[in-house]
Amino acid sequence: MPQRKPGLDGIAVACLLLCCAVWGLGQVSSKVALAEMPPLTQVAVRSLGAAVLVLLWARVRRIALFGRDGTLAAGFGAGVLFALEFCCIFVGLQYTTASRMAVFIYLAPFVVALGMPLIARNERLDARQLAGLLAAFAGVAWAFAEGFQQPSTGERQWIGDALGVLGAALWGATTLLIRATRLSQAAAEKTLFYQLAVSGALMALVALLSAETWPSRLTPLPLAAVLFQTVVVCFASYLLWFWLMRHYPATQLSAFTLLTPVLGLIAGVVLLGEPLTARLVVALATVTIGIAMVHHGARDRVVAANPALSPARQRPDGPQP
Repeated sequence: MPQRKPGLDGIAVACLLLCCAVWGLGQVSSKVALAEMPPLTQVAVRSLGAAVLVLLWARVRRIALFGRDGTLAAGFGAGVLFALEFCCIFVGLQYTTASRMAVFIYLAPFVVALGMPLIARNERLDARQLAGLLAAFAGVAWAFAEGFQQPSTGERQWIGDALGVLGAALWGATTLLIRATRLSQAAAEKTLFYQLAVSGALMALVALLSAETWPSRLTPLPLAAVLFQTVVVCFASYLLWFWLMRHYPATQLSAFTLLTPVLGLIAGVVLLGEPLTARLVVALATVTIGIAMVHHGARDRVVAANPALSPARQRPDGPQP
């Protein structure tokens, strides 16, 4: 079992920033691909394609994916939760706006923050960290506030909003399930393969039952968008995410994901020519400050519990024990 670090270090922060940037670009690529490939089919294709890549990667690196290690039930459960989360998101978007869905789905870090103390008491957030998490979420809500000011999508908008909240709960539950079971000790490749293979098969079945039409052709740009989601988002970034989950606190990792929707908006500005507003700049600053509060609060707790880790004690001219 790998040694789990008490807080995020420079490597973790760099990896998380990379993941959030990739996931933000993933939102843009999804919009591009939707022009020719329906949503559920798109999710199934990228998940199953990425599952094949994980299988090949594991074979090259001689990582066992099918050995008996007591993770089958948890792996299947994680895959089902992953599939249900995406069902909630895409079905919910038929009733509510994308802006409202983005806000509701990023309630997931709160689900993790509430549930993790039941699994690992040392991951309980203190008052300052909770305030930072609230500030980061407020920044996300502020960034998408225009979507709440648009005319209502109809009397059934509450259905889409409720599905967004349910999707957030499922996302948080997936993180908690992985940390609470033997999946937390399994190779990142195996955890990811479970989620991709199970969710991909289920989403393909749902797409078939919902009578989605397979695209007759894919022009270069939508094809590149699907390949980006398959190779970069679902394979590379998710593999990195599960490696992080094996080595760092889940509550702090989850808080960092609040950067994703804001970075997605920035990607829309850069790649799609969408307007850059003062609201977006303020939101990015607020999210950054909130995440810093969560991160530094955890670091201070580690130092308080282990005074020898204090930077002052590590300097040659600092106080000596």
